[in-house]
Amino acid sequence: MVTKKIQKAYYSIQDYLIIFAGTVLYGFGFNGFILSNEIVTGGVSGISALIFFATSIPVSVSYFVINVVLLAIAFKILGLKFLLKTIFGVVSLSLSLSFFEWLLNGVPIIKDQVFMSIILGAAICGTGLGFIFSANGSTGGTDILAAVINKYRNVSIGTGLLLFDFVIISSSFLLFHNVDKIVFGFVEMVISNYMLDRIINGNRQSVQFLIFSQKYDEITERILKDLGRGCTLLDGVGGYSQKPTKVVVLLAKKSESLTIFRLIKEVDNQAFISQSIVRGVYGEGFDQIKA
Repeated sequence: MVTKKIQKAYYSIQDYLIIFAGTVLYGFGFNGFILSNEIVTGGVSGISALIFFATSIPVSVSYFVINVVLLAIAFKILGLKFLLKTIFGVVSLSLSLSFFEWLLNGVPIIKDQVFMSIILGAAICGTGLGFIFSANGSTGGTDILAAVINKYRNVSIGTGLLLFDFVIISSSFLLFHNVDKIVFGFVEMVISNYMLDRIINGNRQSVQFLIFSQKYDEITERILKDLGRGCTLLDGVGGYSQKPTKVVVLLAKKSESLTIFRLIKEVDNQAFISQSIVRGVYGEGFDQIKA
């Protein structure tokens, strides 16, 4: 019991450290490459940027205030359990934005290279968000609004976020009257979301093998011995032959695919193999199961 509590505390601390690292990356990328080039992004950071360009109120201040209001709404609707890591993410990101506002003082890290700045900033911000979401965290903002809408309407969180971002980025035209800045905002959104997706799903990408072979026992033995992975044997019946057969089910990391194909070919080069990508595998030998 004590060991499980220690392990749980360890994973919790690890998650918060990863969320903190993600907010630092986002704060650096946003201030050093995006805001300093007068580009508006999506989310509450984009709303805060609009407020900054219109009133000179620091992004960190308006970001924090808006999120406090949203968190109060979400607390009543979604409950405290949903918000614990979100609260930490909001506070941490607010401090990160404030720190880099002070450190960089609105000066772009790369001068006179707006497009290159957007690409680098989006990549850094997306990586930071990937760290945050991979630790089951959140930066609040439009995530909360999308979650609330999803609770009461048949609108997915992803669709809700996309609509919010589109409206926020397009609104920058009212301030700058410059279509180029809107285009740069959408470029940032695409690259940031791509990096976010790569961080969250790239490391977790696994493959599933269905192996049909009369030498299933030898293949199973080699998998256990050479790969150190478990597998499952399913009973099947051939649709044409009506003969009983065994199906070996194997889950492995994508990087192990070539080794598995070679192993099967050594045992039975007539084996029938199906390989498919699975979005995530959790449990022993893979990612930790997180609620």
